[in-house]
This record gives sequence, C-alpha cells and structure tokens, in this order.
Amino acid sequence: MTQQQQQSSGKTRDEIATAYSSEPWWYDLRGFFILTFAYNSTLGSQLRFFGPNFGARHLEVACGTGTLLELLLRWRKWKRMPASDITGIDYAESMLAGARKRFSGNPSINLEHADAAELPFPDNSFDTANIANAVHCFPNVDGALRDIHRTLKPKGTLAANVLLYPRTPWPLNRIAERINAWGIRKGILYTPYEQENIRQKIVDAGFEILSESVSGNCYLVLCQK
Repeated sequence: MTQQQQQSSGKTRDEIATAYSSEPWWYDLRGFFILTFAYNSTLGSQLRFFGPNFGARHLEVACGTGTLLELLLRWRKWKRMPASDITGIDYAESMLAGARKRFSGNPSINLEHADAAELPFPDNSFDTANIANAVHCFPNVDGALRDIHRTLKPKGTLAANVLLYPRTPWPLNRIAERINAWGIRKGILYTPYEQENIRQKIVDAGFEILSESVSGNCYLVLCQK
C-alpha cells in the first residue's frame, strides 16, 4: 500500500466544503500556519510564482476568502502589470462569502460557487488559471485538471502548487506530518502527493509542462494547454 493510499481521507466534496465552514479570519490564520509549517513555503515565494500568471481573462480556482488573490493583485499593481478580468470559484459557500465581501467594490472580479471538476464555463474561456494551495484538497483531482484544461484557451497556462509528502529534514518533516494528519482528519486536506504521481496526472489531463520545481514540501508547476 502506498503512502497516498494509507493517508487519503476519502471525503466527499460536500464534506470538504463543510470542513471549510470556519470564519474567514480563522481560515486565513490557519492557512498561514499551514503555509509555514506544512508547505514550508513563504508568502513572498507564492507572490512571485503565481503573480505573473494572469492573462486578460483569468480563472482563480479554489479562491477561498480571496486573501491571497488580493495580495497577488496588489503585487501585480506594484509591478505595473496589466489588469485582468478575473473569475474566482470555490465550492465552500462560507469561503466565497468572505471573498464577496472583500471584492464587493471591484467589478473586474466575478465570484461563483462551483466545483473545480464541473466548471460552469464554455470551452476555451480563459487565458490563464491558478490553483494556489488547493490541488491537494480536491477529491476529484483528475476531473478538476481535465475541466480546467477544457476551459483554458489554446496555449493558455495553468500555475499550481501541490503539497508533497514531507521531504524536509527532521524536525520539520515531523511537524509537517502531524499537520497533514490533522488536516486529513479535519477534512481540509484530501491527500498530499508524490511529485511523479501528480506530475503524471497533469500530463494525462492534456497539459504540457513548461517549468517545474520543488520548494519546501511543495511541487510548483507551470503548464500549458
């Protein structure tokens, strides 16, 4: 039995959505803790990775409360990058409520309740898509990757980071293992991945890998339709 088979939660999308029903402020605080100690990543590295991947029409998958999206847009404005028309989706209504409040005065951001594996958009709708800190939360990751591929325009790009099984040295690996086990029990994490396993899923969905790297316990990948 593989590490993934041993630890996968098997929870449904509705159970996962329920697990994300906490107040937005607690979700953000919890997310920062997980980012630091489970992902072994930093906010700055995420801004530099996801920030450049915004086309004229952009899809933000599993946008949550919109905290990272807001920071990315500020980062892009500071870098004098062009504005985008953005569609954000999430399956947890409580998370979307926080995002709707955050972006209520921004007409260029449309937020919709949707499952990443059943996107309510036509083929070839978006120039770019980001999945920040969420691939490992999808109960149907294959369906999500296929549907994101479908809704991207030809040559459209997807940027994603994926939580790997802890690979950092002791004691950081033990801390990450405990956080991951808690996340699976809680329902906010479906499963971490081995790099080659999730890479193959991305390729099988029809994407071409443009660049890839590993930072901390995260696999960072930029791919193209």
